[in-house]
Amino acid sequence: MVMVTRVEDISSVKKKVTIQIESREVDRKINSAYRELRKKARIPGFRPGKVPRKILESRFWDDVADDVTRDLINESFPKALEEIDVMPLGTPVLEKRTLKQGEDFQYSVLIEVRPRIDLNDYLGMEVEKEEICVTDKDVAERIEQIRQSNGDLKSIKEERPVRKDDYVVLDYEAFEGQTPLDDKATNFMLQVGSNSFHPDFENALTGLKRLDETEIHVGFEDSYYNTRLAGKQVTFKVKILDIKELVVPELDDEFARNLGADFNNLEELREKVRESIVASEEKRIDREMKQRLVRKITERLDFEVPQVLVESELNYAVENFKQNLIQNGSSLEQIGITEEKLKSNFRAVSENRVREKLVLEEIARRENITLDDEDLAAGYQDLAAEMGMDAEIVRQYYEARDLVPSLKEKLREEKTLNYLVEHANIQTVDRDVLNENMSAEK
Repeated sequence: MVMVTRVEDISSVKKKVTIQIESREVDRKINSAYRELRKKARIPGFRPGKVPRKILESRFWDDVADDVTRDLINESFPKALEEIDVMPLGTPVLEKRTLKQGEDFQYSVLIEVRPRIDLNDYLGMEVEKEEICVTDKDVAERIEQIRQSNGDLKSIKEERPVRKDDYVVLDYEAFEGQTPLDDKATNFMLQVGSNSFHPDFENALTGLKRLDETEIHVGFEDSYYNTRLAGKQVTFKVKILDIKELVVPELDDEFARNLGADFNNLEELREKVRESIVASEEKRIDREMKQRLVRKITERLDFEVPQVLVESELNYAVENFKQNLIQNGSSLEQIGITEEKLKSNFRAVSENRVREKLVLEEIARRENITLDDEDLAAGYQDLAAEMGMDAEIVRQYYEARDLVPSLKEKLREEKTLNYLVEHANIQTVDRDVLNENMSAEK
């Protein structure tokens, strides 16, 4: 195929590739298409295979032109990319011209490519690491959380008013002036003082008794998470159906034993909880240190980010957020936020995430950091441990759903981060010093 390829740089990550195919190749494709069409065409008054070309052209030109155009592009575009040594990101945007017999066929494709990243010193970077500090208070608070999670909600027996920390079951309807709003619920339960709804609403419940009916006026801030209520003065008509309190078990050896066979007494529970907190803190501290390190490297670099990668990361973040809502029995509609608003909120974070990914990929390329079978097997083992499953089952799951490439990308990224940490100048500081230093950098 005889063709001419031209490349126009629209930006550092956007290119316009124009491909021109010689008329002889165009005519050859068109003639071949008509020969095949003549064999198949069934037109009254003509024997099979004997339909005149002009009749075929008058009836089928649009179809032939579409087929030939598609074939020419499918054959020429990969060759053009190989010729200019470019790998496009995402789906190219086609700007095609009308196909005409006897003329060259020219079309253009808009593509995005990876930016050139001029990495400077990224090894030996100074980074602060928080010192692990787990106190008796931390252990006591975690055990109290365990107590709370093992408590039972029971309706109060005495006829007393609602107080802080009670769980109130109620019906409500919301009005803006005299206009009913979509927000209403029956048998809705909330914990007073949890701020899971609105502090003013929850505070107004204190002092009410079972079967009381009242109106509660709340002025919602413009920034309130539920956009259906944000910025509005709302009146809630409320009826108290029930008042419940959480009855928690006594903190003693029996409580520890009831949690499982691992604990013979309360002291063993405390020790296990401490170990769990330390392990969790180690992971958090390591993760946050790596985030600071890659952020420090990335902030020193100036490069344009391909929007196709930003959109992909943004869509992933939004879908992940929506799935988390579903798992918690909620939805975007229920929390009063649109997908467009969510994307707007996530865009800056997604762009920064893409920048960091690109930097880590470039470092991995320069340092020849690759994955082997052992790395992948270890990745399956880690996932299996997190999910409480067999590693072989996890592997089959990932392979069946074509998730292995994304897992490999994540594992290579983690391997690159570990490499950077190994070659970093790490200063261990306590949490207060770290927070002060981070505040000073902002």
